[in-house]
Amino acid sequence: MAKMDSIEKEIIEDFELFDEWMEKYEYLIDLGKDLPKMDEDLKTDRNIVKGCQSRVWLHSSLEKDKVLFTADSDALITKGIVSLLVRALSGRTANEILNHPLGFIEKIGLKEHLSPNRANGLVSMVKKMKAYALIHAS
Repeated sequence: MAKMDSIEKEIIEDFELFDEWMEKYEYLIDLGKDLPKMDEDLKTDRNIVKGCQSRVWLHSSLEKDKVLFTADSDALITKGIVSLLVRALSGRTANEILNHPLGFIEKIGLKEHLSPNRANGLVSMVKKMKAYALIHAS
């Protein structure tokens, strides 16, 4: 668990570098641009995150006992948001993913600075990642 906490700490520190939320949105867009390409074959209806205003695909696989996530979106800010979640959760065990509260979301003020539709999408992305972890845990 400590390793996940250090990743969250890094994310919080990254966001603390910016004073204004417009700068933080620009940073999210940059994160989205840096998200590794997702294989087009994985952009299926099964991998669509329901509840997002824009289209978001999220795929998981299991290597050894670690859950790996790949993601993409057709909207840059949303792509940046999902990249934060992938950074925080990919490479963790299913139990770590299921039991970790993702405190960085609140600490960086992400949810309250998103439109209601994007905030709902964020919740949907987290739910889908935890659902994938639950599948991999069994």
